[in-house]
Amino acid sequence: MKLLALIKKEFHRFFHDPRLIITMLIPGIVIYVVYTVLGNIIWKEDSKDYEWTVQVYGTSEIVQEIESAAGELKLTFTQTDDIEAAQKAVEDGKLTALLVFPEGEKYQIYYSSSNEESLAFYSFTAAILTPYQSCDLSNGDMGASIMSGLLPFIVVIFIFSAGMSITLESVAGEKERGTLATVLVTSVKRSHVALGKIIPLSCIASIGAASSFLGVSLSMPKLMGTSIGSALGGFGFLSYFLMFVLILSVVPLITSLISLVSAYSKSVKEASAYTGVLMIFIMVLSLISAFVPLGEWVVAVPVLNAVACMQGILAFQLSVWQSLVSVGINLVYTALLVFAVTKMLSSEKIMFGS
Repeated sequence: MKLLALIKKEFHRFFHDPRLIITMLIPGIVIYVVYTVLGNIIWKEDSKDYEWTVQVYGTSEIVQEIESAAGELKLTFTQTDDIEAAQKAVEDGKLTALLVFPEGEKYQIYYSSSNEESLAFYSFTAAILTPYQSCDLSNGDMGASIMSGLLPFIVVIFIFSAGMSITLESVAGEKERGTLATVLVTSVKRSHVALGKIIPLSCIASIGAASSFLGVSLSMPKLMGTSIGSALGGFGFLSYFLMFVLILSVVPLITSLISLVSAYSKSVKEASAYTGVLMIFIMVLSLISAFVPLGEWVVAVPVLNAVACMQGILAFQLSVWQSLVSVGINLVYTALLVFAVTKMLSSEKIMFGS
């Protein structure tokens, strides 16, 4: 019952402060606005005037699906038996793209990232073909890499910022004011105090995570230059579900980490300084992972594993096992951090400076 009372206290503090609620909703709104505007700049309204001329090697019923999805877009398919000549035409800008369908369903897309029309066609087609096979890019995949690298980076940073805004005041703030000490001198278990902070704070931070997830999901089609229907069909339910679960696994981990730092700090100012360093460290790791290939070992690194998995999903390289293992690893680290917070709360030297 004491644990429930502590949880209720945190929820009451949050839901009776409109500023904290707004802080949780802002991340998704900012992500949506920024990337929608960016998408409008990249994929101009005159993109419907594109005249895509695409050559196809081999046969596949997927070509008819692309034609159907194109709607009023000007798209012309022609057959070719000379792959090398078609590739050269794409590089020279004389051809929009080349689709290669060998035996079976595996395909290749050859396009030029320096050509606006070619890049627009790649983005449009990749979203449609993803449910069939992974895309084997052979030319100019830097644009997709940048997009898949930056979005998870932005989401994690916003989650960290949201966690800081509520956790520092709840833990370091109460410690500085002496209200946390009042709770600790009672008979309540230290583990209940730790859980009474981390559980509600994680739930509250999840609002920010959900906001960030919606911001990414809704802005992604615009950033890719496709319709919402095409993007949803391209990534599929599993991709979106795994992204959401990955985000949720990061929330309690970051909340626990900030709680640990806050419990150690003597004031909100000191805790802000420490968490600021942690935030920079996570930012650097997330940016590095966007441009440097990481091996399967990344699943063992908290937070970074979720970023890497989300980057893979957005780059049309979904790995279910890595995503699930990353979620499990993050939950294990969260449990260890909760245990560490409990030990800190039990330490009179840390809590009372004696």
